Amino acid sequence: MNAIVGSALTRKLSAFIALSDRELEALERLHQRRRLFPAGQALVHQGQTERAAYFLAEGWVCSYKIQPDGSRQIVDFQIPGDFLGMRSVLLRTSDHSFEPVTEIVAAEVLMRDIHEMFAQTPRLGAAILWAASRDEAMVVEHLVGLGRRDTDVRMAHFLLELGARLVLVGLGTKAEYSCPLTQHHIADALGLSAVHVNRVLRRLREDGLVTLRDGKVTIKDYRGLVELAVFDPGYLDQTGPLLN
Repeated sequence: MNAIVGSALTRKLSAFIALSDRELEALERLHQRRRLFPAGQALVHQGQTERAAYFLAEGWVCSYKIQPDGSRQIVDFQIPGDFLGMRSVLLRTSDHSFEPVTEIVAAEVLMRDIHEMFAQTPRLGAAILWAASRDEAMVVEHLVGLGRRDTDVRMAHFLLELGARLVLVGLGTKAEYSCPLTQHHIADALGLSAVHVNRVLRRLREDGLVTLRDGKVTIKDYRGLVELAVFDPGYLDQTGPLLN
């Protein structure tokens, strides 16, 4: 049970409820069908009709849609503790794809697992709904970023949000965190070219705000970056458990 108690998923859901022993046991059962996936091997395909979902135990994943011209729009990045393809279980067809950015460990979640969780541990089911609602709130922020924020603000907001998410699951601090994303990944997420991403990161670095180098984000002026991004983390809902 110790590994489950300290898992990213447990840390994340504990932001919503104080987990009981019974709820921790239910989470342990979700870990039973763990699999290793290499980087680049899609877990869920856009248009897939087989119902498959996972939760991410280790590594990073990107979720994306392919456009008719072959271009890719990354919708979000998933980190440990996140669910992958939950709508693929609930809907008949997956509306987007999931692909590991790094080698990952993910546990398969079946429809019967979801039914059992809601029936036997309804508070845990509510926590899963909270996590899904939080993901939706992030998508709304991303849409605002793509449509209304200029490039420097968009990048600053993106890096601060990633950092806050990683802090929640014990994988980073406000000052720094590991980040395996390439400039091409970031470009596809922020609606920019890789060349433009490079220019924006250079400006932020020269302004003494943040650097992204050798797989690590280092925030040198947290307050200044927050002011630039007008970053309000309230939508992430990480202030503490609502249910005890």
